[in-house]
Amino acid sequence: MRRLSIRQVVLAGLMGALLMVLKETLAVLPGEPVTPLILLYTLELPAITPWAIGVFIVLQFILYGFGLWSWMYLYIWFLLYAIVRWLRQMDSALGWAVVSGAYGLAFGALCAPVYLVTVGPVAAFGWWVAGLPTDLVHCAGNFAITLAVYHPLRRALRSISQRL
Repeated sequence: MRRLSIRQVVLAGLMGALLMVLKETLAVLPGEPVTPLILLYTLELPAITPWAIGVFIVLQFILYGFGLWSWMYLYIWFLLYAIVRWLRQMDSALGWAVVSGAYGLAFGALCAPVYLVTVGPVAAFGWWVAGLPTDLVHCAGNFAITLAVYHPLRRALRSISQRL
């Protein structure tokens, strides 16, 4: 793994902070901007994105403390990074909107292993099923946000990437 330049370190910090600020300020809307942003960060700035995710996670822990939800944050966003890296050859706003929506729909199921390990299979299943309405909203919001911002943000991030 190559070392990041000072510019890349600063950019990673800013990207992570932007994830945090947008997540908190847009929390009243259906869906959230974190999935679409991590998706686009990964496509255009793959070397910096894991560091930005790390900054975002640390900021979440500072703001909300550490609890059961914290364990899922240690893998859920890095899993999205891995999925996007795997699918990186795709260049379709609609395709990425589907990926983003599917990730929102699967979010509760992807977080359920923490409950499986800590409180057992019945509680994990109940937690996942109870969260399905939220996951459906998350799916629709992620789909719409990604479709709306894909082209302009991808161009902007590509421009930033080319200047590094």
